Amino acid sequence: MRVLATAYVKGMLPVEGRSVWADTFPEHERTEFPSLERDLDVDVAIIGAGLTGLWTAWHLMQRDPALRVAVVERETVGFGASGRNGGWCSALLPTSLSSIEAEHGGVAATRMQQAMLDNVHAVVAFGADHGIGDACHLGGTITLARTQPQVERLKSRVAELERFGFAADYEWIGADEARRACNATDVLGAIRTRTCATVHPLRLTHAVARAADAAGARILEHTTVEQIGPRRLTTAGGRIDAEVVVRATEGYTAQFAGEHRALLPIYSLMIATEPLTDEVWEEIGLAGRPTFHDGRRLIIYGQRTNDGRIAFGGRGAPYHFGSKVRPEYDTDGGVRDLLTDALRELFPVLRHSAITHHWGGVLAAPRDWTPFVRFDRSAGVAAAGGYVGDGVATTHLAGRTLAALITGSTASGDDELVGLPWVGHTSRAWEPEPLRWLGVNGTRMAAARADKVELRTGRPSRLWGGVIDRVLGRH
Repeated sequence: MRVLATAYVKGMLPVEGRSVWADTFPEHERTEFPSLERDLDVDVAIIGAGLTGLWTAWHLMQRDPALRVAVVERETVGFGASGRNGGWCSALLPTSLSSIEAEHGGVAATRMQQAMLDNVHAVVAFGADHGIGDACHLGGTITLARTQPQVERLKSRVAELERFGFAADYEWIGADEARRACNATDVLGAIRTRTCATVHPLRLTHAVARAADAAGARILEHTTVEQIGPRRLTTAGGRIDAEVVVRATEGYTAQFAGEHRALLPIYSLMIATEPLTDEVWEEIGLAGRPTFHDGRRLIIYGQRTNDGRIAFGGRGAPYHFGSKVRPEYDTDGGVRDLLTDALRELFPVLRHSAITHHWGGVLAAPRDWTPFVRFDRSAGVAAAGGYVGDGVATTHLAGRTLAALITGSTASGDDELVGLPWVGHTSRAWEPEPLRWLGVNGTRMAAARADKVELRTGRPSRLWGGVIDRVLGRH
């Protein structure tokens, strides 16, 4: 791997399309499941063996071990974003607390954020209890401010969180303290977040699959759902009749008939370095393995992996006309080079370090950027998703909430859980093409333009930043 990567430093390419998580996945943790070969009758049928579907299955079995639960997956466990994301198990929500307050009130916004904070600890505890404690490290997050407009935005973010009662979880730190935590260039300060964990996402997803399987859920791989009907799934291997059908398809939702405007498939791409030396890590910092990013508009995100690499990703890949999702979109040479340049600009010490992997995946965005959990008992239909890239932890809360809604149990905390403001939330459909293509790609370009303006002028980009805030519905 080092020979290949050293060649990339000289102009050749890293491994394309295969994630660093796949290449560092312990073979003894791999789970394999059969495909459907006959008709099946169950209580709950779940489409998608990503984290939403698997957490839902596991929580259903914890609540009622007698339930007959089947999880149906077109590919394999963790094939989608659940197994190849950036590995941030965070309390981040894609929508602001002020936006939640505007629709549901301040108390509801506080309850939602507290549920997310508690949720991170629940995922880390699951990892420790299920043999992958080394794959879930609670190290917090450092959100760097590297321009004056970023300072202003991030301080405003801290003020908002303090207003909702979360001063103990998020704090502003000065430049010197921020550089000691993450020694990037041009650091002016940072938000230090205490509740965030780095995870190996593929290991986590397979651990949840093993736990759901052991609890009695049936997982079916290589089983394509061809049609979704009332309380019924039709597949090439047979029909599945169910009292409840759960759609846990996230970025792949647009591929189902009638759903191409429900959730927008957006690609987020990543790179990973070779394992770095102790001397390089001494220069970079990240000693406690916090996740890291900065306050730019065109999102970046990174983590120090358990085996001493940096896994680093960001937005910037184009939205594809007609909400198309294809394997060839998982990589992009131009975005790979932009990510490489961004990482080396953050940490110049990496200029001679090899980039060994480049991969990506598709996430889902609702029109109002607000995730949801929904259940219609009369129709026997449930769904959750719309995490906009913040799903590693949020999927757990979604699965737990779906299980509570479906079973109708009255366990401790159920009223609080099913009363969270995202339960029952719906957002309007995305615009038809070509408006969707023009708007989404225009917003992506506006984010890049805003970052350039702010870097050049040292002042907030009112024009381009305003475009982004209006599209994202930020208050």
